[in-house]
Amino acid sequence: MARLADYYLVVTYDLDKRVEGEGQGRILQRFPEKDWEDSPFPQGVELFCQPSGWQLYAERQPPSFFVAVLTDINSERHYCACFTFWEGLDKQQLQKASVSEVDEVDEAPAVVQSAQVFAPKSLVLVSRLDYTEVFRNCLGLIYTVHVDGLSFPLETLIGNLLTCVIPIAGGSQPGQEEGEEESLRTITLGAGDRQVIQTPIDDALPVSGSTVAQLFRQLGIINVLYLFCAALTEHKILFLSSSYQRLTDACRGLLAIMFPLKYSFTYVPILPGKLLEVLSTPTPFIIGVNSFFRSETQELLDVIIADLDGGTVTIPECVHISLLPEPLLQQTQTVLSMILDPELEIADHAFPPLSTQPSALKIQDKEIRGVFLWLFARLLKGYRMCLHLIRIHPEPVIRFHKAAFLGQRAVLTEDDFLMKVLDGMAFAGFVSERGPPYRATDLFDDLVANQGERIRQEETCPHKVMTHVKELAELLFKNENPYPAVAMHKVQRPSESSQNASEKQTPFPMLDDITVQLFIDHAAAKLTTAPPVVKAEVKGMVPSGPPLGDAVDRNGHVMANSARRLEVVRNCITYIFENKMLEAKKLMPAVLRALKGRAARICLTQELNQHVLQNRAVLDDQQFDYIVRMMNCTLQDCSHIDEHGIAAALLPLVTAFCRKLGAGITQFAYSCVQEHMVWATMQFWEAMFYSDVQNHIRALYLEGEDGEQHNNTEHQEGPAGGREISALDLASEQNRLWPTLTKEMQAERVQKEESTVFSQAIHYANRMSYLLLPLDTSKNRLLRNTGLGDVESVSNSYVTNSIAGSMAESYDTESGFEDAESSDVANSVVRFINRFVDKVCNESGVTNEHLKALHIMIPDIVQMHIETLDAVHRESKRLPPIQKPKLLRPVLLSGEELVMDAMRVHLIPDGREEATGLMGGPPLLPAEGAIFLTNYRLIFKGTPTDPLVGEEVVTRSFPIASLTKEKRISVTIPMDQFVQEGLQLRSCTFQLMKIAFDEEVASDLAEVFRKHMHKLRYPQHVQGTFAFTVGQSGKMVVEHKAKDKNQSLKTLSKNLVKSAKRTMGRQHVTKKKYSPPTWENRSSFQSEMDEDEISVSEEVDSSSLTLSSTMRSSDRQTMSNVVERACCRDYQRLGLGTLSSSLTRSKNEPFRISTVNRMYTVCRSYPGLLIVPQSIPDTTLQRICRCYRQNRFPVVCWRNSRTKAVLLRSAGLHAKGVVGFFKSPNAQASVPSQADSTSLEQEKYLQAIISSMPSYSESSGRNTLSGFTSTHMSTSDSSDKLRQPKIGALMKQVMGTKEDLPGTFSRGALGQRAKVISLSQPKVSGKARNAARGKWGSIRGSGRLSAYNPDVGTRLAAKESPQSNGGEALFLRQQKAYLYIIGDKSQLKGGKQDSFQHWEVVPIEVCDVRQVKNSFKKLMKACVPSSSTSDPNMSFLRCLEDSEWMALLHRVLQVSVLVVELLDTGSSVMVSLEDGWDVTTQVVSLVQLLSDPYYRTFDGFRLLVEKEWLSFGHRFSHRGAQTLGSQSSGFTPVFLQFLDCVHQIHLQFPMEFEFSQYYLKFLAYHYVSNRFRTFLLDSDYERIELGVLYEEKGERKGPQVCKSVWDYFDRLHKKTPIFYNYMFSPEDDEVLRPYTFVSNLKVWDFYMEETLSEGPSYDWELRGRQERVAEETADKPDSGGPKSQRHIVWPCYDSLNKAVPDAITKLLHDLQSLEAELGQPSEKWKDTWDKMKNTQRTESKLESKPSFSSSLLMSSNLSHQRRSQGVYLQESGVGSSINLNLDCEASTTSTPVPGRPSTSTLYSQFQSTESENRSFEGILYKKGALLKPWKPRWFVLDKTKHQLRYYETRQDKECKGVIELADVESVIPGTPTMGAPKNIDEKAFFDLKTTKRVYYFCAQDSLNAQLWMDSVQSCLSDA
Repeated sequence: MARLADYYLVVTYDLDKRVEGEGQGRILQRFPEKDWEDSPFPQGVELFCQPSGWQLYAERQPPSFFVAVLTDINSERHYCACFTFWEGLDKQQLQKASVSEVDEVDEAPAVVQSAQVFAPKSLVLVSRLDYTEVFRNCLGLIYTVHVDGLSFPLETLIGNLLTCVIPIAGGSQPGQEEGEEESLRTITLGAGDRQVIQTPIDDALPVSGSTVAQLFRQLGIINVLYLFCAALTEHKILFLSSSYQRLTDACRGLLAIMFPLKYSFTYVPILPGKLLEVLSTPTPFIIGVNSFFRSETQELLDVIIADLDGGTVTIPECVHISLLPEPLLQQTQTVLSMILDPELEIADHAFPPLSTQPSALKIQDKEIRGVFLWLFARLLKGYRMCLHLIRIHPEPVIRFHKAAFLGQRAVLTEDDFLMKVLDGMAFAGFVSERGPPYRATDLFDDLVANQGERIRQEETCPHKVMTHVKELAELLFKNENPYPAVAMHKVQRPSESSQNASEKQTPFPMLDDITVQLFIDHAAAKLTTAPPVVKAEVKGMVPSGPPLGDAVDRNGHVMANSARRLEVVRNCITYIFENKMLEAKKLMPAVLRALKGRAARICLTQELNQHVLQNRAVLDDQQFDYIVRMMNCTLQDCSHIDEHGIAAALLPLVTAFCRKLGAGITQFAYSCVQEHMVWATMQFWEAMFYSDVQNHIRALYLEGEDGEQHNNTEHQEGPAGGREISALDLASEQNRLWPTLTKEMQAERVQKEESTVFSQAIHYANRMSYLLLPLDTSKNRLLRNTGLGDVESVSNSYVTNSIAGSMAESYDTESGFEDAESSDVANSVVRFINRFVDKVCNESGVTNEHLKALHIMIPDIVQMHIETLDAVHRESKRLPPIQKPKLLRPVLLSGEELVMDAMRVHLIPDGREEATGLMGGPPLLPAEGAIFLTNYRLIFKGTPTDPLVGEEVVTRSFPIASLTKEKRISVTIPMDQFVQEGLQLRSCTFQLMKIAFDEEVASDLAEVFRKHMHKLRYPQHVQGTFAFTVGQSGKMVVEHKAKDKNQSLKTLSKNLVKSAKRTMGRQHVTKKKYSPPTWENRSSFQSEMDEDEISVSEEVDSSSLTLSSTMRSSDRQTMSNVVERACCRDYQRLGLGTLSSSLTRSKNEPFRISTVNRMYTVCRSYPGLLIVPQSIPDTTLQRICRCYRQNRFPVVCWRNSRTKAVLLRSAGLHAKGVVGFFKSPNAQASVPSQADSTSLEQEKYLQAIISSMPSYSESSGRNTLSGFTSTHMSTSDSSDKLRQPKIGALMKQVMGTKEDLPGTFSRGALGQRAKVISLSQPKVSGKARNAARGKWGSIRGSGRLSAYNPDVGTRLAAKESPQSNGGEALFLRQQKAYLYIIGDKSQLKGGKQDSFQHWEVVPIEVCDVRQVKNSFKKLMKACVPSSSTSDPNMSFLRCLEDSEWMALLHRVLQVSVLVVELLDTGSSVMVSLEDGWDVTTQVVSLVQLLSDPYYRTFDGFRLLVEKEWLSFGHRFSHRGAQTLGSQSSGFTPVFLQFLDCVHQIHLQFPMEFEFSQYYLKFLAYHYVSNRFRTFLLDSDYERIELGVLYEEKGERKGPQVCKSVWDYFDRLHKKTPIFYNYMFSPEDDEVLRPYTFVSNLKVWDFYMEETLSEGPSYDWELRGRQERVAEETADKPDSGGPKSQRHIVWPCYDSLNKAVPDAITKLLHDLQSLEAELGQPSEKWKDTWDKMKNTQRTESKLESKPSFSSSLLMSSNLSHQRRSQGVYLQESGVGSSINLNLDCEASTTSTPVPGRPSTSTLYSQFQSTESENRSFEGILYKKGALLKPWKPRWFVLDKTKHQLRYYETRQDKECKGVIELADVESVIPGTPTMGAPKNIDEKAFFDLKTTKRVYYFCAQDSLNAQLWMDSVQSCLSDA
């Protein structure tokens, strides 16, 4: 029984205390005045009566009522029902109030002045029961009695109210007599009122009225679900509403749907405004606040705000709410919407049912609660199976095994909702409340235990769920309203008149406290005398429900063919114990893979258990090794909480399996399986401990001390159907019997249980020391790997405070973190075990004496164990080590020497998945082997760790010079042992090595390795690179020897260098002072004099110094060397001037070869000989060069043989040059300034180039400026006109899109402005200088203009657009310029050129070197990722796009194609970008490659690279970061970008290149490898300085070392066709125009491919040696029976072109081997090939006589598209076996063996017998049936079969049709009909008439037709 109300109080406005203008309430009266013992009076009630603050009002407010909830210190809730009404204040009170606030100036006195003021007064009931309606009625009645002045004393009412006692719960079901008495209680306060209170049947179920339904109506389904999940996962929730009662109801509703979990955090449904700071508490809460305070809630960042009035829920960004897992969420939503909105389901029905109203609010409320009950039953089903019972007496102590629960549900990973709920306080309370096995049960227990099967069947069917929910709702409703029929009886309400009366009411009277107190005392006395009402508490055994096992297997992820896998595991274990080690070894990899699955891991533990006898199983070394490996593999996939119980099952096994090491020394398996997180997890040990304790306690009671006990258990077993009794069942039985036992028996049982727990604690202390102490205790490995430091136990313990007791000393001092000093393993283990023992012993009630004993024992246990381990460790070292794979030696190049010998490492897989076996194929990585550092390469060689592919060899290597990034990593290698340090090495040859050093490699050795690697990667000087040091054994020699064969050459090179060094700095000095010889050259004093004589100074006209006059003999010899250089050979081929020394040159040579730079004084990075216009003297060149960056002035590098347009290259202009050149001062200067004269020289220079062009001299007639005006109107020739639009479009693309150029073609006004300015220039006079001024408009006039002339693109496009708003500027000249200057947009700022000029600037955006560098880094990461990732943003294609590499290629190719177009239309082009050695070189080289077929041959390409890249000074060493000095600049692959562009062109035109793709890859690899000297150093000048430029022509030091990559190519090319492109069949002078869009470009396979079998294939000698080694090993006799001829080819392992060669290579190889067999001298492959082609050519000519369409094939102008498709097979082709355009005339790929008469005979071998008799055959066009076209077919006339057969093609075996000659009537000449082939002689047509129809034929020519007619005729006549 309980009191209905504990306290009654009257609270009023306190006029005396007003703080800062805010009123306060004070308690006027309170009954009873003494606190009840069982419920103390809650403080602060007056705050809650007016939550928004106490205020006075000017008019009376209607009475209000709400219930606030206060929580006391014992977390008991007190319900405060507040009934508030307003009373007027009289004058004295007001004056008293105003006096006290004279000094306060605020709004309060203003209120006071009004006519009448009303103050609030509250009547409050405080109760521990929640009967809102009853309280409302009682307080309402008291108010009514007072207002209406009824004649009942208020004291009586209040006395009755406070003494009213009601039952807490109805107990037994209604219907029984006493039951009615219990659950119905009628009360009266003695004012003629009567109320019926229905108490709920079961007070465990919350009473909700209709609050839940209201909550859903206010917020909607999704919002409430969000709040529900937020409350369960412990978030802060704040309700807002302007109604207080609604706040209380909403909070009550939210708590009701959380049942059976109870909310245990701050719960304040109505929070007073004064306490708002509570909202910033860090703990979770559910709080309601009046909307009045909305603004103050805005800055709360982590609070979920539910606005009840607006129906919204606001979740802040930083809050993540874990929602219910699918499909639960969806199903819950569906059922809820069926309850709340039943019409939704049938809204679309054509005939909806008549009434589908939702249930009444009260019923709906219960239905919704039913849904949530059903939901919890699903979420928590099987929870009782995971309870660990650790004590039964004196009180049951129960723990929840969270890991097992999660493991059973198989939702560990994806469901963080469940994880959070299980970790929460609410669930901890749930376990402690519902854990005990013997207690009263309720609806939820029944649902979980007995309805599980039903719930599972309903899951998918909402209607079945609905039925179930309605049943639950009925029960819930019944619980709240046992007597729905009994109505509430009468309660008086105040009359209308008294409510409205505004006249003065009497104030609420003070009550007589003595009278009330008497009532209370009287009632108390009566209670003591009355007999106690003993309500038998109905306890019972709590049913556990069905075991979860079978239910879970359905959802558990069953692995595919798991039965097979389990079989493999079982077999392997059997083999191990039967000592069949070879069999076991074969199965091992499969077993390790299978152990990824849960079923296999469980199977393993079961199988191993069978081999343990009496807790021990002694194995030999190998067995032990295998068992340990399997255990490690099993454990490595366990999570740290071990949710599947795998580690738990292995725990007894690791202490059972052992091996004998020596006399009396045994090593157990636990010493080898310690490297797993699970052993360092406190949670795991707790769960294990509790499950063991439970088993022991169960055993304790099952033994049965006496018969009666035994009978009881028998009796229990009966109904359970023989199922073994669970510990919980036992416990409930024991609890039932407990009261019947004697004191002694009780004590005995408690003591037995306690000692059981104690003994287990000792056992576990031992076990933990086994698994936590490492074998080698001297190594401090433990702390680093395991989380022993942070021992946070997360098991659901609700004994949170009891830990404080004995754990205080050990726990707080340590505070859970290791000190820095405590590196001692033993101490940390002792501490860990102490913490564990403290925790579990406290929770399971071990006595303090025992606990102290344990604390004393633990250090001894640990110490003892360390001693045994020391012995084991000592002995285990003596074991023969595990056989590690033998280290394989790499094959080295000649001259390559090891710097560091083999270091054993593991090669770890990186982000490329091909080698790991994930994409199919064998797992080649990880591999175990060694790393070797040589002076050239870094090589890993080893074997895969997976025994299935253990015979294979894995090699990965890259040149040390290509290393771009090295970083340290730490790697854990699965399976065998723990490897700490590693390195990740990335190379720009697209290779990545992740290596982990084996434990046998000392860490200092690894450091030495890194240092050596750095030293080799960045030598001090370029002479330290491999190309220079190769062949020099011992110390690297930098000094040149004094005795040198090529003495004069060396002297010259030194002089050259010095003269350049001197004169570069001092070009303005007229007379050079004599300086004594420096240390650099003591070779002879004479040379110093020479240098002075040669040095160039500005005043000397050095063009007059001819070669012969200035050079001594030794120098002349060098000049002849210079002349031999690539450039000169090419200039002579192009006819670009000769090197004659006389000045009386023939004037018709427009260009000359200038020697102005022969000493590299004008420009260091240019070659010694340069092509310049004939008319420009060398002095001018020396002046011009200053305008350009790096002195790289424009020189000619190629001339178009057809249009005679030239291609020039230079660097961009200096800023000074821009000023002098593009901006002439407007004022006429009397004396030309220096800058001015230079810009004039530049003008002259450009003009001279233009004048050299034939098209220019033709059009203008004479080379003066005055002739220009006529030319700009004349139109260009027709061929150019055809091309124009294309160029214009190209130009627009190249010059950029709208966003990067503000004024390009889009702003009409700007275009107009530009036009006006160019029109208003002064008339051009004949004076050249004025003309120069007028070329570029004054910058002042057009300062705001776009950076360059907007006319360029449109003029090229030859479009006219008169309207200015179109945005295209009107251009003034319909003709192309003679010279286009491709310039950098950023340099051309402010320039504005005149329209009468003959050159135009095309500004483009250049890709900066930094861009290339960054792009390349990203490209490497995309192609060779360092680790695999599942992030979609890191996929290969996404990374490739992010790298922008393809976009850069597109840009370079686009500019190149534009230049090609311009040159081809007859304009010259000058490429003048950046410093003239990066992008310029790329563009110029590509242009020549595209325009001139010569550069697509071997010789030509070599020449192109030597000329444009080497001679013109691309900075290979600097860009490749080859020395220490350039290390900081980083690797920038400008040359690689060029090669990639060539590769793109090669893909589009595969028949135009003599070299193959492999040739390009070879170059790409070796230009960074530093194996050859070709690509070292930055210019010819530096090469001469080191004496490497010409030494290749002299004697070589060692014949075996190739110093030039070109020599190497030549030698290899002679041996093997690897670089040759068989499809090479060039067209004469074809200009290639590749597609350049990114969509047309392909990723180069050079970036992606790798050959793990032999490493990169670009060091060809290694290949040969490896093959020899392989053959030697293969020769050994093999006893393994017959070998299969088949060989599996793995893409990332085998070299594809070797394993699967193309047909021609194969045939050539076979030929060679046949020749070798026959002992013939083997012929060079090239000769064979050429012979083949020639015979092929003649044959095809002979054969194709009779057939006509072959002439189509022969014609060499296949269109561009056709060529770009690559091999174009013409089906009806020539009479060869397969047509493949190999040459412009021949077509074949199968190379018949020479000596065969012709291919047709070769072909006939493969024909079936039917076609052996071919009397006559060839191609004829045949007209199809009506309206069908003419088609070429291969016809065969067969005399023997007497038929004319025809085939689709010559190769076709299937005959398309047969014309029986017997049916033929006649064959006569025909006439051409519609659709017949064009251009064919009329006489070539003939008709064949048969009895059925007429066939129309057409032959190649009349002769051929005649032949056919004769042949057919002869067949007919023969017949």
